[in-house]
Amino acid sequence: MRKILIIDDEKAIRYSLKDIIEYEGYEVVEAEDGAIGLRMILENDYDMVFCDIKMPKLDGIEVLEKTLNEKYVKFCMISGHGTISTAVECLKKGAVDYIEKPIDLNKLLKVLKDNLSTEQENINQRNNKPLQKKDKPNNRAKSEGFHPSNMIGNSPVMKEMYSFIEKVGMTDARILITGANGTGKELVAKALHNISPRKDNSFVEVNCAAIPAELIESELFGHEKGSFTSAIKQRKGNFEIADKGTLFLDEIGDMSLSAQAKVLRALQENKITRVGGEKDILIDVRVIAATNKNLKEEIEKGNFREDLYHRLSVIVIKVPDLKERLEDIPLLVDSFLDNYASQMNIPKPKISSGAINRLQKMNWSGNVRELKNITERLAILCDGEIGEKDVEKYG
Repeated sequence: MRKILIIDDEKAIRYSLKDIIEYEGYEVVEAEDGAIGLRMILENDYDMVFCDIKMPKLDGIEVLEKTLNEKYVKFCMISGHGTISTAVECLKKGAVDYIEKPIDLNKLLKVLKDNLSTEQENINQRNNKPLQKKDKPNNRAKSEGFHPSNMIGNSPVMKEMYSFIEKVGMTDARILITGANGTGKELVAKALHNISPRKDNSFVEVNCAAIPAELIESELFGHEKGSFTSAIKQRKGNFEIADKGTLFLDEIGDMSLSAQAKVLRALQENKITRVGGEKDILIDVRVIAATNKNLKEEIEKGNFREDLYHRLSVIVIKVPDLKERLEDIPLLVDSFLDNYASQMNIPKPKISSGAINRLQKMNWSGNVRELKNITERLAILCDGEIGEKDVEKYG
C-alpha cells in the first residue's frame, strides 16, 4: 500500500486530509510541524508528502530543500497564503505540485492520481490483482453513485458534488459551502450531517443574516440571567445545543466582527462563554458554514476575519447555479409538482415537454428556489395541465 505523509501544524487540516486520502486507499501518517516531518522523512520511506509551507520550527520550503538534498520524495506543497511566485518557487525547488488552502478536493485527488495511481495500477496489473481500497474506520465501503436522499439532480456537476459530500461527510472537517442564493446550500449541509458519525445528534441551523447584530452573540453562545435588560433567565446558545452534533452557520458573511472573534475562539479552543458569564463551557461541535458572498473580497474590505476564514474553509464545496445543471429541471419540476399535489390533496398536474423546454431556456437568477416558486404558481393557475404558453404567460 502506498504511504503518504501529511505535514501541517493545523490539526483539523491533517485530520481531514488523512480521512480523504485514506478513503482513496492509501496509508497516511501525520507530522505536526516541519522539524518532526523532516525527521520522519529521513527515517522512513514515503511515496508522497503533502507539506504546508507556513509552519513553526521549520517551514515547508526548508523541509522540501533539506529532504531533496538527501533523498527523492514527491512533494505537494500546501499554503493558505499562496501567490504565483510562491508556487513557482516550490516547483523550481523540486515539488511536483502546489495546492492552495482552502483545499480543492478535485485538485487534491488529481495530484494523487497523476503521481501515484498510474504506478499503483501498473503494479497491480503485473500481479494480476485488483486495486484494493481501504475500508473506512466504520467499515462503510465506498459506494458507487452515492446520491444524498434530500437532493435532486443527476447532472455531471451534481454527481461531482455528491462525490465531494460522500468523501468529506464521514470526517469532522470544517466545510465552507459557497453558492448563489437559492442553490440549496442548506441541503448540502444537511446531507453532510446525515452521513456523518454525528447524524444521530442535533443539526442546528443559524441564519446569521436574519439575527440582529446585537443578538447574534446571545443566539450563538447563550446568556446568563440578568446579563442584559431582557435576559430574564439563563439561556443555552446554539453551540451548546449542537454539542456532539453539527452547527450550520448560514450566511456567515453577514456576521458581525465581534461575533466572528468569539466564533474563532470557539473553533480554536473548543469552548465558549455565555454572554454575561465567566465560566468556560467545553463543546464538541462540527461547524459547517455557508455564504453567497466572496469572503476573500470581504476580507479585503475589512468585513471578515482572515483567520476565521481559514478555520472555516478546510474544505470548500461550491453548489452549482441552476444554469449549470439545466438537465435537472425535469426532475426538479416533477418533484415540486408531486409535493404540491400531496399538500393540496389533488391529482398531480401534468406538464408538457414544450413547457419543460421553455423552462430550460429561462434565466434562473433565483436558481432552484425561483424554479420551485414558478412551478407552484403554474400548478395553481393552470387547470391540471401546464403547457408552453402557460410558462410564457406566468413564468
